[in-house]
Amino acid sequence: MKFVIEKSDKKSSARAGVLHTDHGTIQTPIFMPVGTQGTVKGVHQSELHDVIKAQIILSNTYHLYLRPGKDIIRKAGGLHKFIHWDKPILTDSGGYQVYSLKGMRKITEDGVKFQSHIDGSRHVFTPENVIETQRIIGADIIMAFDECTPWPCEYKYAEKSMHMTHRWLLRCIDAFENSSSVYGYSQIFAPIVQGSTFPELRKISAEFSAAQNQSLNAIGGLSVGEPHEEMYKMTELVCNILPSDTPRYLMGVGLPENILESIALGIDMFDCVLPSRNARHGILYTRNGIMNMKNSKWQDDFSPIDEDSPATTSRQHSKAYLRHLFKTEELLAAQIATLHNLSFFLSLVGEARQNIIDGTFTPWKDAMLPKLSQRL
Repeated sequence: MKFVIEKSDKKSSARAGVLHTDHGTIQTPIFMPVGTQGTVKGVHQSELHDVIKAQIILSNTYHLYLRPGKDIIRKAGGLHKFIHWDKPILTDSGGYQVYSLKGMRKITEDGVKFQSHIDGSRHVFTPENVIETQRIIGADIIMAFDECTPWPCEYKYAEKSMHMTHRWLLRCIDAFENSSSVYGYSQIFAPIVQGSTFPELRKISAEFSAAQNQSLNAIGGLSVGEPHEEMYKMTELVCNILPSDTPRYLMGVGLPENILESIALGIDMFDCVLPSRNARHGILYTRNGIMNMKNSKWQDDFSPIDEDSPATTSRQHSKAYLRHLFKTEELLAAQIATLHNLSFFLSLVGEARQNIIDGTFTPWKDAMLPKLSQRL
């Protein structure tokens, strides 16, 4: 795998690059739709490819480990074949999902003992078996097993957790280097920087991750409730330490304005459940602001959902019709809204990329930001 930076912005740390993988190239900055269980909810793979124009999707080790399980995925020939997706896939290690099982898990130096949220059955994740599971899933990009600390978090706990994450990282690297691809194509491994919102811890963690000389580096433990300004401070600090010649992935972020600000700080890759999850509740993101399609103000508005949307359905159907679908709880409502939101997020990072190449990113970003978060 190879990462090439094509253009850097002169007024910020934004850059436009290309990440080459065995399942295709990824133009950065990029947003990854979240297909937790091997599917982006409400979206067919053909729509991911042709409408949303996704270049890579994210799936989750924890969920796929529980259902359908490693044996089924291996028998299918890997996740790509199982879900009929021929472009790159990144798998989160499951660290965040295990973190969210508060009261149903126990974290030790060896790993995490947890109960399934499905049936209460007991399982253990270690750095070693999480790497093995991701090898079997067959993701192009494999994430380290880490502990995601909550916010707010006491300094001593964040420090202890960070050092354990570092020890787990070394075990992950050892397991990765002493195993091979199950399906014959190359996979890359990515460390995750932790340290909560403590600058000195983030610095230590970023330096430790950078020293491992991996092909991609991620920043975790942000967008967990902390103020946006804290997230930006930590992101900027870490980006100034991580290698400039590898992609930087900010995990779980986020809102359109978060993405643009983070691109300016030097982030190349994003994922977040918000565009698809909020779509199912009637929240639509546009370049002019946010719409709640359940509001009565749209009931007799027969203008297109979004004239500027790359999604055909958003140009064909009216706001009144989409509101009607939500009020009558039709499945098509969530489908149209999800196609719209994911198309918008992908077009937004695509537009950011083009502006970086054209040398107009900073004024474009500054003009876009006030509009993106306003309520329509």
